[in-house]
Amino acid sequence: AFAGITPRAIRHYHEIGLLPEPERGGDGRRRYGYDDMTRLLWIRKMADAGISLDDMRAAFGEARDEAGDEALDQAPDIESVLSRLEETLAAQEAAIKRRRAAVQRLQAVGSPLGLLSELVTDRLSHLPPGALRPSDLDALLVTERIFGPLGAAIQAGTFIVLATHPDLRAEEDRLEAAEAALDDGVEPDDPRVEELAVQRCAHQMALNQAIEAAGLDATEEKIFEIYDADLKGEEGTEMSAAAAITKMPYDFSPARMRCVELAGRLFGEALAGAHSADS
Repeated sequence: AFAGITPRAIRHYHEIGLLPEPERGGDGRRRYGYDDMTRLLWIRKMADAGISLDDMRAAFGEARDEAGDEALDQAPDIESVLSRLEETLAAQEAAIKRRRAAVQRLQAVGSPLGLLSELVTDRLSHLPPGALRPSDLDALLVTERIFGPLGAAIQAGTFIVLATHPDLRAEEDRLEAAEAALDDGVEPDDPRVEELAVQRCAHQMALNQAIEAAGLDATEEKIFEIYDADLKGEEGTEMSAAAAITKMPYDFSPARMRCVELAGRLFGEALAGAHSADS
């Protein structure tokens, strides 16, 4: 009670060899003395500092053998313990900074856009409220998961164009509705599938032209240059595209999947042709 540690915790300390277990008296109760009390007080101080129980045990110079039946003396390695603790605290501090930055972005942006990486948020922060649709944010979220903040920041250019070109947004809405209509009742070889894929490809080329006309492609080149410097600490948040494909749930019909695949192939061929013409 004096140390402020529960009996359950003390029993655990006994089990792991952190606190010697005193012998029982004639009444069957354990007799704890002054040394036990001070050990418990030090344990609590070390826990408050973030030192793990295993490191405490090493610091006190006690460890159990493999069977856990005997206490073996070993030299305490306080410097090693403190070094590991410093690394842990530094990592926690960096994580807290990232979380605070995300909260601040949420407060500034006032929408779930603030939960995305700073690189993505900054690129879209100039858009007026309501310019981005929930489906746009969903797409950015998925892209960031697969390709990381850089991939989502590049994709953001498309949503900037859609937010600032009503005609392109209207065509995007039309195509999405037509693609959604490719349900299980439509055969993959239905002529509408190929026709819609051609339209999707043409729309994507129009989006690319609008991106270039607005100078957004130049911005993307700068993003590539500053990416490594601005996103330290966010590595490892994405998975490989191959892994994502196997893990993502797809509820598209076979006809819609064929439309997506065909549109992607046509778009790739169109880009290659455009680059060849430019060169």
